[in-house]
Amino acid sequence: MSLRQKFTGTGIAIVTPFNQDRTIDWKNYAKLVEFWIANGTDYLVVLGTTGESATVHGEEKQELFSFIQSAVNGRLPLVAGIGGNDTLEVISHFKKYDLTGYDAILSVSPYYNKPNQEGLFQHYKMLDAATPLPLMIYNVPGRTGQNLTADTQLRIARECPNVFATKEASGNLEQVMQVIKYKPEGFMVISGDDALTLPMIALGADGVTSVLANAYPKGFSDMVRACLAGDYAEARRQHYRFTDIISTLFAEGSPAGVKAYLSEMGLCENISRMPVWPVSESLHTRIRELMTTVDSAVVA
Repeated sequence: MSLRQKFTGTGIAIVTPFNQDRTIDWKNYAKLVEFWIANGTDYLVVLGTTGESATVHGEEKQELFSFIQSAVNGRLPLVAGIGGNDTLEVISHFKKYDLTGYDAILSVSPYYNKPNQEGLFQHYKMLDAATPLPLMIYNVPGRTGQNLTADTQLRIARECPNVFATKEASGNLEQVMQVIKYKPEGFMVISGDDALTLPMIALGADGVTSVLANAYPKGFSDMVRACLAGDYAEARRQHYRFTDIISTLFAEGSPAGVKAYLSEMGLCENISRMPVWPVSESLHTRIRELMTTVDSAVVA
């Protein structure tokens, strides 16, 4: 199966469930994997931002990578989230972790340091030379503090042969259009923003790596498939079922929002690692109300 076949459609930036003592909840993790697979997911991204990668450390990361690989057992493509703001440390992690069973690496653009565009390019150029797997850019300036411009993403796409895709979460559709219009043939553009997935696919993107699909894998996957098939009437119908829900996912930070939904569904505890904290009671009440408006056809 080609990279395009593996990563077209709906991927999930999966949560990491925790017990009350904030150890990893392996029992519910296994249950979530079966839920995601049974409901039409195309691939899983492990230890992205939604997986609280910033507070999962050391050998715990390897344990988690290995657990998901074993639980999925070849049924879906897997992406390992390995990024950071120290280029050499990211490269050392490429060498450190056993990624048997994984198909690609998602590496977030460096955060906090705020390098210029040349620094961002050189970062990915070094990762490209060292990566053991095909590499996906993750541009999320709302978290990193620095946008990877269209020009820089296109330069990476042209000059870094192991970089096959960008997960674009800038929220800037003009930038997305520039990347799609001028990208090399075969380079994939993947939405990193649930709310903009429909327009991005309409513009030529290949799918989404979703937060929402943690809780609603079937409904959101159905929307993405309709959109990829050019059935925009059906895609819009599905899209507008979720717009209010999507806004609550990020109103008080992610993954706090989606964990509130998953806890209401009985799929995991409403617990994150500090400093992420559960959503306020007022937002949680709103979440409960919204859940009653989504019919079982998009949940099951």
